[in-house]
Amino acid sequence: MLKTPESNQKPQWLVIIRLLRWHKPEGRLILMIPALWAVFLAAAGKPPLPLVGVIVLGTLATSAAGCVVNDLWDRNIDPQVERTRDRPLASRALSIKVGIVVAIVSMACAAVLAFYLNPLSFWLSVAAVPVILLYPGAKRVFPVPQLVLSIAWGFAVLISWSAVTTTLSPTTWLLWGATVLWTLGFDTVYAMSDREDDRRIGINSSALFFGKSAPVAIAIFFAGTMLLLGWVGVLLHLHLPFWISLVIATIAWIWQSLRLRKPQLPNSVYGEMFRENVWIGFILLAGMIVGSF
Repeated sequence: MLKTPESNQKPQWLVIIRLLRWHKPEGRLILMIPALWAVFLAAAGKPPLPLVGVIVLGTLATSAAGCVVNDLWDRNIDPQVERTRDRPLASRALSIKVGIVVAIVSMACAAVLAFYLNPLSFWLSVAAVPVILLYPGAKRVFPVPQLVLSIAWGFAVLISWSAVTTTLSPTTWLLWGATVLWTLGFDTVYAMSDREDDRRIGINSSALFFGKSAPVAIAIFFAGTMLLLGWVGVLLHLHLPFWISLVIATIAWIWQSLRLRKPQLPNSVYGEMFRENVWIGFILLAGMIVGSF
């Protein structure tokens, strides 16, 4: 029995939602989290609500554009990877032309929102674009492409903090460092599920780069995240709720690091750990907000 192409099974707008990954909100939320960390910490827990709305919509538009650009780069690679073979461009459920149009619209939405920001934040938004566009190519030439992704994630902190204060302080860079290390940690976990496919195809990833030492590297990244967030808490004189949230996050990261040491984990476990980091991020956000008062 012949399979009906996905494009004939579902309306195109539903397939575009899958292209934007809106059916998997954890990937959108995990970019939004450090942006919200920054905007609430910079504003001592009380940022202007319109600005929060712009930050939320901006991260949604930017992450959507990043997903489409990634899929355009990888449209001939994704069919060879178990986890990604059903993506709309990989499965040819959508054409390259549609993918390019969706990417342009997403970037245009992000650009319109960026005009709401002050000049520093706007130009930081512009500076983030090349990093977002080049990340998929980094997988082909750079041994640790997750570092490029982490730097892209770090722009969320710089843009959001400067949107409140119109400047970047040493505390901003500590929060940026914490975000970069956290992203390196959870995205290396995510990459562990694709190790065999990536090795066979010849694609780089931090999971392959660190090899058997990947669980140790991830533990170090999470430990660095905890230390830098603690430093931020000291400098901003955050109160008990923040420290409670940091203890909870640290326990969760230790538990993940210990689980990663077990041999022959099912690939589904790595996706579960990635989603757990979304909850960890929101717990920290709650601690930052309440701990600011």
